[in-house]
Amino acid sequence: MAWFLCLCVFMAVSLTLLALQFKFRMCARGPGELPCLPALPLIGSLLSLQSPSPPHVLFKELQVKYGHTYSLMMGSHNVIVINQHVHAKEVLLKKGKTFAGRPRTVTTDVLTRGGKDIAFGDYSATWKFHRKIVHGALCMFGEGSASIEKIICAQAQSLCSTMSEAAAFGLALDLAPELTRAVTNVICSLCFNSSYCRGDPEFEAMLRYSQGIVDTVAKDSLVDIFPWLQIFPNADLSLLKQCVSIRDKLLQRKYDEHKADYNDHVQRDLIDALLRAKRSAENNNTAEISVESVGLSDDHLLMTVGDIFGAGVETTTTVLKWAITYLIHHPEVQSRIQHELDRKVGDNRTPQLTDRGNLPYLEATIREVLRIRPVAPLLIPHVALCDTSIGDFTVRKGARVIINLWSLHHDDKEWKNPELFDPGRFLNSEGTGLTIPSSSYLPFGAGLRVCLGEALAKMELFLFLSWILQRFTLSVPPGHSLPSLEGKYGVVLQPAKYKVNATLRSGWERHKCQAE
Repeated sequence: MAWFLCLCVFMAVSLTLLALQFKFRMCARGPGELPCLPALPLIGSLLSLQSPSPPHVLFKELQVKYGHTYSLMMGSHNVIVINQHVHAKEVLLKKGKTFAGRPRTVTTDVLTRGGKDIAFGDYSATWKFHRKIVHGALCMFGEGSASIEKIICAQAQSLCSTMSEAAAFGLALDLAPELTRAVTNVICSLCFNSSYCRGDPEFEAMLRYSQGIVDTVAKDSLVDIFPWLQIFPNADLSLLKQCVSIRDKLLQRKYDEHKADYNDHVQRDLIDALLRAKRSAENNNTAEISVESVGLSDDHLLMTVGDIFGAGVETTTTVLKWAITYLIHHPEVQSRIQHELDRKVGDNRTPQLTDRGNLPYLEATIREVLRIRPVAPLLIPHVALCDTSIGDFTVRKGARVIINLWSLHHDDKEWKNPELFDPGRFLNSEGTGLTIPSSSYLPFGAGLRVCLGEALAKMELFLFLSWILQRFTLSVPPGHSLPSLEGKYGVVLQPAKYKVNATLRSGWERHKCQAE
């Protein structure tokens, strides 16, 4: 085996040195061909992508030279980068089915048992049927949003109690783990009909494997560009496999428990809803597509629950962390939200989802956070399922397409002062209602691949922030600098760690935060 590894390394080095003897070549540009970054044999455009800037920022910068839409080579893979909304909407909406494919990569295959989930699964009859079942299960769960709201509010109450205790002792608090715990418990309640206390071993294991997955998957690592690198030791890939193994053991145990005591007349959680939807489809003889014909298996439902954890926890938690970061930077925004809450909700009750229409400035602030710091600056790549086009440009079957949401949300032709945090841009001229000022705003994607958890995420963001701001004023501890607005790029764009002083507002004694 050792000689084979040495031969592979020798061949790779030799080919790279051979390629470097030549000048960079520009991709051939015929009629209808996209502008292309310089590419070399074997490694493609990787040398052109060496930059201290994170990928979403670099891709935005490169459009100055190559235009809004251009292509590059990631090893042997042709990748198209889209930086403006017209072409983005053509891919996502107008030609949604044509671009509905997903690339197969080493890390996402490990994560999803070969693409048996919704987010990374390739477009097929199985995927369509799977998504239909999941959508139905989400609609079935709790007969609407009422029980989901109750779950979120219970966690908001627990979070406020923790913040209140810290405030009583004058302690600064790192809100990141508290927010993660609260959002994770929402997902646990939703999926498993259970929640966890701080320090619970199973819960702590869940937090560790989630962070390990976030740190290693879908980051365009070399093993995803050159799959043959799997033959070499790879610390990130080993960590990912270890974390996925822990996750899958937990999911399998929960799933087996639910199958063993499943009752068609009682629906406790999302797993029950998925089992009911799957069995209903299996028993429906008039269905155009049977479960057997599309190959929908227990693995698909397990990976769906894995999707909900992977996407539902980290994304929502990250948006909440960014929201608090910007509120600390902009106390005038925080104060205006609190004034709105005082007038429309008061201090005699807690905020409810029915208040959303009466709190436009809070809703506008959430929209602005999603714009200025999109949680996933580069949407999961799409794949062209046949020869097609984007605008006047020809696109070949198999091309990967990346929508640079960062560019869309920071386009100075679409947004006035895009680097400025301004919730008012999402309000009408009277400041009494919400608006979307630009077609470039796509925080949850669009079309066939739009985020399934969009509605849940919006509920959580509204309820958590309204509960917190009704009770507390947030600031940095004395002597501490304001938190950084530069994010750490990964699967999500994470803010840096910092501590927060949560000061109880006048009239909100400790017992009010602990009361339901």
